[in-house]
Amino acid sequence: MEKTGAASGASGIGRRRFLGYVLAAPTLATAAGLGTASGAAADGIPSGDVTDLVDLNDVMTLAARPTANLIKVVVHTDGTVSFDLPRAEVGQGITTSTAMLIAEELDVPLDRVRVTLADARPELVFNQLTGASNTTISTFTPVRVAAAAARGRLLEAAAIELGALVADLTLKAGVVTDTAGRSIGIGELAGKAASTTPRQVLVELKERDEFTVIGTPRNRIDALAAVTGRKKFAMDLQVPDALPTMVCRPPTLNGRPGPVTNLDQVRAMHGVTDVAVISTGVAVRARTFGQCIDAVRALRVTWKAGTAEGKSDASVLKELRAAELSLGLPAPAPSVEETFTFHFRSNSALETNCAIADVRSDRAEIWSGLKAPIVARQALAAKLGLPPGAVTVHVTESGGSFGRKLFFDAALEAAEISQRIGKPVKLMWHRADDSRQGRTHPMATSRVRATYLGGSVLSYRQRHTSVATDLSHGLGEVFTALAAKLPVGDIGFSETFFQLSQSMPYDFGLHSRLLAETDKGFNTGSMRGVYSPDVTCARELVVDRLAAKTGKDPLRFRRDALRDDRSRAVVDAVAQAGNWGRAMPAGMAQGIAFHSEYHAVSAVLVEIDCRPETVNRPVRDAVAGPRVTKAVMAVDVGLAVNPRGLEAQMTGCLMDGIAQTLTSSLHLRDGYFLEASWDNYFYTRQWNTPPELEIIVMPATTGEPGGAGELGVSASMAAVACAYGRATGTMPTAFPINHGTLSFTPKPTVPPIPASPTDGLDHVR
Repeated sequence: MEKTGAASGASGIGRRRFLGYVLAAPTLATAAGLGTASGAAADGIPSGDVTDLVDLNDVMTLAARPTANLIKVVVHTDGTVSFDLPRAEVGQGITTSTAMLIAEELDVPLDRVRVTLADARPELVFNQLTGASNTTISTFTPVRVAAAAARGRLLEAAAIELGALVADLTLKAGVVTDTAGRSIGIGELAGKAASTTPRQVLVELKERDEFTVIGTPRNRIDALAAVTGRKKFAMDLQVPDALPTMVCRPPTLNGRPGPVTNLDQVRAMHGVTDVAVISTGVAVRARTFGQCIDAVRALRVTWKAGTAEGKSDASVLKELRAAELSLGLPAPAPSVEETFTFHFRSNSALETNCAIADVRSDRAEIWSGLKAPIVARQALAAKLGLPPGAVTVHVTESGGSFGRKLFFDAALEAAEISQRIGKPVKLMWHRADDSRQGRTHPMATSRVRATYLGGSVLSYRQRHTSVATDLSHGLGEVFTALAAKLPVGDIGFSETFFQLSQSMPYDFGLHSRLLAETDKGFNTGSMRGVYSPDVTCARELVVDRLAAKTGKDPLRFRRDALRDDRSRAVVDAVAQAGNWGRAMPAGMAQGIAFHSEYHAVSAVLVEIDCRPETVNRPVRDAVAGPRVTKAVMAVDVGLAVNPRGLEAQMTGCLMDGIAQTLTSSLHLRDGYFLEASWDNYFYTRQWNTPPELEIIVMPATTGEPGGAGELGVSASMAAVACAYGRATGTMPTAFPINHGTLSFTPKPTVPPIPASPTDGLDHVR
């Protein structure tokens, strides 16, 4: 029996009625809606904000709602329940939280719910995009409605089998029991509950005080498979005749291949089956990836100029300065004004870009980790000259994303190679490809001016200028993707995205924020939070300056200016848990910061050690730099479906924030990035991870979840920056703070893939 469902009631909490659908099929399925949260206003000069009315997440949720009845929950005869999730699992744990929603409303054990990822389904339109922390928000009600509809239908079938009234039956742990103690499992009922024709049903969702699964800490359903190596990622799939494939790439960003002087020689190398010139380089297909690497290193290619020839950090920064929008004439009141610089950053995930492609003359099949599979399918069809219906796109689970998997560069490239050589390929990017030719968070500047009088802020203006962020994935389908590429449309799309994703949580009087973009010669993309980490970091540093100017403690200043009780509560929580204001040695300090997004709020308190003996401590062949010794984060996401999963996400957010403030960036020189792997891209390492770490998940304040996946990055980055400023006595204005020191010897650009280490020890950083 199958069921689908669409919400018919307004959002909120309590027992609400929804319409569901029993489908004509042998098993069962459902789907549902969205919710909002708000707080009380604080004292101060009131500030209105567009995100108070609607934010990016609201837009995405509303766009997904019309097709919510096209996703289904299925009950099988073995008593298991399955669901094809139209979102991408990239490590954030949404397969677990989705399984929890089903287990809750269907009253089945969590370990009997199977959540897999749906193939690209164009009919879902906006309902198959993973981003902006939207998955749990937009699927929270639809999935529960589907499960509740299935539950009702199973009870009706059980009533007939047991000769009892539905009101006298209970469903628990996948078993229906009547008042006489007779029972029957849902597996036995799955066929009996099926319908030969679609029919509409009314369902009621559980109230929050009835929850036994939602809101309880649960381990990830894929944890055992992940730690034992049994979890299947794209490169683990055994597609017939798909052999390892890699690409020899240009020495500068987006260069193009010219003549190759030794094609025949490389084709004759041991294990090599094919060598072909493609649009992005020279592809090599071989029996093993090691043989691919040897062949790529042997190729002798003449390269054409790329899109960033001769450019460097300094030249791009000069372009940004020239494109900055004016802050307007200075106000007569006292003011704080500052300009911040944020360097290029890699959003390389643990799993490098990869895809499997099998392209034939009349059809194509692709396997890859994709967060926008619908537009990927449409783009693949156009590139291959095939009708969209002839292209099948399978979404695989991914080892990380940080926004990168919104793009389908590897899938397009694998398809091109497969079509060119006429054979299936298993394409993997080398780590050097990821750093030097992959997506990057764009370099940006942020100018801020805030005026104040007495203890109040009268106005706040922020002008964010960025190398253009590629948003060509649109909202996950071809129409908004094309709009985002238009010469003028892209500006409007970016500005809309910017305005709907940034919030002003403080009563700072008249405020405005504007985005300017320049230079489309870089491969950029969304990175966990997109604009928010940089915008928030700049704002919170200015908030510290304002606190000093008005003679207030940074915590007290934020508390007085925050606009609602939820926001003040998370600030109070970290202040208490972190013992804000405690005495610390010279060179050490605390920092505190706040961030809100997508109906959720967060606060972070950190302690940092910037003493010379810490900063100058040798670590391998580098120096340690400042170290965050303690971190406390408090988050209020409304209703946390899985608090344990939320804690894990926030821990990752904190590591991102530390890295972006202190250590991790890409250095641009002569049209290419110097970093070529994680051994010289300094993401947060074990030695600069805080020994003391606490994540506080606040009690549920609403009946529905808010955004979580990106929530903690911005406040973490800002808190570390504020702590660094207080510890050193100088507010940082360029990030990461170590960018000016190159602590490694860059790997060569030719050959384009560095040689692998000869062992697993001597070359570890």
